[in-house]
Amino acid sequence: MFFASDNAGPVHPQIMDRITQANTGHAMPYGADPIMDEVRDAIRDRFEAPEAAVYLVATGTAANALALACYTQPWATMFCSPVAHIHEDECNAPEFYAGGAKLTLVAGGDKMTPEALRTSIMGEEVRGVHGPQRGPVSITQVTERGCVYSLDALHALSAVAKEFNLPVHLDGARFANALVALDCTPAEMTWKAGVDIVSFGGTKNGCMGVEAVVIFDPQKAWEFELRRKRGAHLFSKHRFLSAQMAGYLQDDLWLTTARHANANCARLAQGLRAKGAGFLHEPQANMIFATLPRAAHQRLHDAGAKYYIWEGSLTGDDPSEMLSMRLVCDWSITAAQVDTFLSHI
Repeated sequence: MFFASDNAGPVHPQIMDRITQANTGHAMPYGADPIMDEVRDAIRDRFEAPEAAVYLVATGTAANALALACYTQPWATMFCSPVAHIHEDECNAPEFYAGGAKLTLVAGGDKMTPEALRTSIMGEEVRGVHGPQRGPVSITQVTERGCVYSLDALHALSAVAKEFNLPVHLDGARFANALVALDCTPAEMTWKAGVDIVSFGGTKNGCMGVEAVVIFDPQKAWEFELRRKRGAHLFSKHRFLSAQMAGYLQDDLWLTTARHANANCARLAQGLRAKGAGFLHEPQANMIFATLPRAAHQRLHDAGAKYYIWEGSLTGDDPSEMLSMRLVCDWSITAAQVDTFLSHI
């Protein structure tokens, strides 16, 4: 009953098999391995972007920070949600890799609105040399609260960015979960919606540790390569990153694992509703924010369930006090585990 994070799940056997297959003989280092050629072709095919530049790194923070740095001058600012991963969970890595550029938080919740984004953009680049200049817009899909931007919403946010000639970055740590929730194509959720660069996540969806950066403007490719090397994120034994991504894309495993995680999350949400839980956000992918009485949380923890209490404390005098929690389903969660968790409530 492990619902703490989709970072905590095992590596999918198909991906582990590809790593094992890669662990034979010798291969050219630093991304010159033949498996990377397979990965590059596969991602270009799925994104319908034959000219896209494709690079691999080991972490989502590296993918986001290096991608944004390619589009951010040190004197600029990046626009994002107040709860975006690049703001709350990356220890100022985007600012660091961009040479000191800042973040501007767009007022609102986890999902930015076009109106709020326009207001934030118009509030910058108005103080001449004394203030930050406008930089890229970063959108998180799935959001940090488990919500999914519709294609119309992505188009609308990108349209605002383009009004000001600003590039758009998509943090797709849970890219596959969003894609299957929307039932669309990678192209429709990225460059066709106005996205310039995307962090295409694998780690949270069955990989050991690999993320792809997909750049739709090939003129930015060399700069990304330089930043990746200078930032110490170019693997020498790169074939083991390539092998993971190759296994992830093989037979569209990435979609299968995402569908499985989303389906079990929907099962979990339905069961929680039947138990009287409240919801802070409507679950749309593989993450739930819900409330239960303290007594229910205590029973779950006593039974060995692992998840994060979001607000409140397990210890307290009032067993009926409602505490919020975050639950995340990864690809390996089973329906039986979901049902066992619900039975302890």
